[in-house]
Amino acid sequence: MKTPQPEVLIYAEHASDILAKGAALAQARRPFALITSLAIEGGAAREVGSLALVEAGGQMTGYLSNGCIDRDIQHHALEALTTGRKKLIRYGDGSRYVDLKLPCGGALTVLIDPDPDTALLTRAAEALHARQSVQLTFTAPEDGPDHSALTRRFTYTPQHRLVLAGRGAIFRSMAQLGHATGYDLHLLSPDTEDIAATEHLASAPARHLTSPNAPQELMMLDSHSAFITLFHDHEWEPALLRAALDTPARFIGSLGSRRTHETRKDTLRALDVPAAALARLRGPIGLVPSLRDASSIAVSALAEVTAALQDRAV
Repeated sequence: MKTPQPEVLIYAEHASDILAKGAALAQARRPFALITSLAIEGGAAREVGSLALVEAGGQMTGYLSNGCIDRDIQHHALEALTTGRKKLIRYGDGSRYVDLKLPCGGALTVLIDPDPDTALLTRAAEALHARQSVQLTFTAPEDGPDHSALTRRFTYTPQHRLVLAGRGAIFRSMAQLGHATGYDLHLLSPDTEDIAATEHLASAPARHLTSPNAPQELMMLDSHSAFITLFHDHEWEPALLRAALDTPARFIGSLGSRRTHETRKDTLRALDVPAAALARLRGPIGLVPSLRDASSIAVSALAEVTAALQDRAV
């Protein structure tokens, strides 16, 4: 039987996206092979534990390299779907596939499972959707090339969430960039035109803010979240920041000058926000100071958020 040629490769990155795709395929009773990065030596485009899947028609969702071996992984996955047998493949240093080099050096060991436990994967997808971390264990075939990597367990955390409260050009630019970067985006704004322009980027309906002094609840903020206020009219900030500082959000920050930030903290002190909570508030946000255009400010701010959210286990 001739192996079908690989078709589309979708560069999904987060485990929740791969697992959600797998759960949908399982529900539709469509076969797929699950691919997992079990071991890395030296440099690599993805981290150990990264996931991908290949459908029987050849479509690959996710990636394990920066294009240098993904097509070969597709071919092996299609073969595994035909034979029904797991495959453990080593690329790079020490690999028998000498024609496939890893430009970054080192080696990558991947497991291809043509018959994954779809019930387990579906439960994992549901847990990640509910903002809960999950652990998955992967067992390689005993006749694979690397007998020291027979079993690996990885922890997968929910997709990072970016919650933006603001209005104007910077709010819109930040929403566009956050969506393009793959954040689970939530939006709050007093401006209905800004909401109309950005709501399609968010994963939940935008919240229309109607009064600066109205108490706020930010239940969407968890330890995998970042919250940013993007206002030039700073009277909207105190109630929002007070609510955010009562959550376990990993990053809380605000737009503005250093003088504005000191005034902001004075206002929050007057609202009896504890010093320990105020110490969590970052500002002025952004890795590059004194920027004037909205797009650059958004890039600078999101870079700081990304750096703060990187201390996670996968």
